[in-house]
Amino acid sequence: MVRRDGLPDRARRGGGAVSGGTYLGMPAFPVAAESATRNERLRANLTHATHTIRDKRARAVAELPDWQRLRAAGAAIKDRTLRHLDTYLERLEAAVTAAGGQVHWAADAEAANRIVTELVLATGEREVVKVKSMATQEIELNAALERAGVRAFETDLAELIVQLGDDLPSHILVPAIHRNRREIRDIFAERMGAWGRPAPEGLSDEPADLAEAARLHLRQKFLDAKVGISGANFMVAETGTMVVVESEGNGRMCLTLPETLISVVGIEKVVPTWRDLEVFLQLLPRSSTAERMNPYTSMWTGTTDGDGPSTFHLVLVDNGRTDTLADEVGRQALRCIRCSACLNVCPVYERAGGHAYGSAYPGPIGAILTPQLRGVDSALDASLPYASSLCGACYEVCPVAIDIPEVLVRLRERVVEGGEVTVRGRRVRIRPARGHAAERAAMRAAAWAFDHPGAMVAGQRLAGRMRRFQPRRLPGPGRAWSATRDVPPLPAESFRAWWRRTRGDDGEGD
Repeated sequence: MVRRDGLPDRARRGGGAVSGGTYLGMPAFPVAAESATRNERLRANLTHATHTIRDKRARAVAELPDWQRLRAAGAAIKDRTLRHLDTYLERLEAAVTAAGGQVHWAADAEAANRIVTELVLATGEREVVKVKSMATQEIELNAALERAGVRAFETDLAELIVQLGDDLPSHILVPAIHRNRREIRDIFAERMGAWGRPAPEGLSDEPADLAEAARLHLRQKFLDAKVGISGANFMVAETGTMVVVESEGNGRMCLTLPETLISVVGIEKVVPTWRDLEVFLQLLPRSSTAERMNPYTSMWTGTTDGDGPSTFHLVLVDNGRTDTLADEVGRQALRCIRCSACLNVCPVYERAGGHAYGSAYPGPIGAILTPQLRGVDSALDASLPYASSLCGACYEVCPVAIDIPEVLVRLRERVVEGGEVTVRGRRVRIRPARGHAAERAAMRAAAWAFDHPGAMVAGQRLAGRMRRFQPRRLPGPGRAWSATRDVPPLPAESFRAWWRRTRGDDGEGD
């Protein structure tokens, strides 16, 4: 049986909550952000990096006169695929199997971690190499493997920095964006030896020297590894082909040298045909690394005798994605191709950093994706839709036209109203967020005023006469808002008064 809204029924069995991981226990966004914004070094690192990336991206995008048409095409392909996701997933499964691969369905993070752990243990190995993968970060795979006695070595340079520093990723494209090169040098010098080949004596903080230290450290890992774990940027349903784009070449080493390759991929990464893939291979590089194409675009289909891994497993992960499809507004978050362009233009991310989001997905996309995948019944997840100024810059740069502000407002509505939602096949009761009673009362009062023009005019006249008594800080529930920003001054005259004065029409006003 197949559900028309997503996965085949057999892939949805299993249930269970998200497994434990390093993001457990994170505080709500406002608490974490308040601490992060006081870290001057963090803010300096983020400002320098995000402004550099956004400027390069703008120049790369400007080269294409049909960028907006490509953007619309990417959104349309994603929407069509999501509408018929079950069909394309079964087509993908058939193609992968025919090419010699094995497909496993994981309803949630617990199931995905169990499947991958069993596959690794079955090889007899206790070490694996990994190419950067957002899906494995999402499900906390490294922690699950460690509990089973398996050590996972990150090979992406930024992920390596995060791992050696006993840290968490803070950016989708550049997980170590919160570190400067002096910090990276210290991490390499102090920690690299505990994970393998130590850093060279007298290591400098020059980028070329740091890259060489990482290269020497990782080379033996690649040559010794029997098991590799990857994600995929795209999966082509018509041929069963996996696609990984990267800039360093470490991913290609992970994909070709091990005897066994396990790819862990979210179900929304499927595209129907190679012709569809062509659109995204133009959109993704320019939006992410500001390149015309990525230096390394690796593609593989099943297994081939004498070339690459002899065993290939594809683990397809739902983990809340099918439930997200049920929301006609929120489902557009599943278009995301993980370019990170929205992070680099977001004023909130630039000041708070990625760790404050308490998820593998930081920034604007994380503010809408994480609450839909995990639900909004925790303090952290209920706070994420408010981690935005709704300025709209994220929508303007998104290569697949995700209207992030629209989804944020939809999720805020869900948080305020409460009620029941489906999270990974379970009905969850959401309690209306505390602290929003005053907001609801204010909205009701505003609605009443708009329905009664006379009362509204009287209120405007009274406000005009009280201009000189305007406080710098608001009382009561408004105190939290005005504690960190100035109350805007009342204009010299109301709009009604300006209209009457400039247009000469009779009207009421102050």
